[in-house]
Amino acid sequence: MNGNTPYAGVPGKTPAGKRANNDVPDLSPEQKESLRDSITAIATLTREFLPDEYVVGSKVADNGSGPQAQVSVQPPVGRPVSAGFQPGLDDFDGNDLETHEESEVARGLAASAAMQVKQVMGDDITPTAR
Repeated sequence: MNGNTPYAGVPGKTPAGKRANNDVPDLSPEQKESLRDSITAIATLTREFLPDEYVVGSKVADNGSGPQAQVSVQPPVGRPVSAGFQPGLDDFDGNDLETHEESEVARGLAASAAMQVKQVMGDDITPTAR
């Protein structure tokens, strides 16, 4: 029933009768490129931390609620893990995305993916070496 109301949108930002996508940040082409570069850097670093059996992917989408970026890791066994964010105009300094956390996010994704494998495998595996 809520989807049929003319008051849909971000509370306090979208006036009655207005479309919710008026609240969506409109990024310049340079800002979109900066966002893609940042996500690509996170995916590349994540691949460096993991063996080849892990599949790492990234995507940038611009849907009705604004630009969204996501990096996902599919471990050889277990559930996939992902990290994503939705930047706003205040996250950019001119045309460059203000983030210096790429390596931290990549390490966290790699650790989470490795933990998925460990949880699925358990302690039943005999180590091949000591």
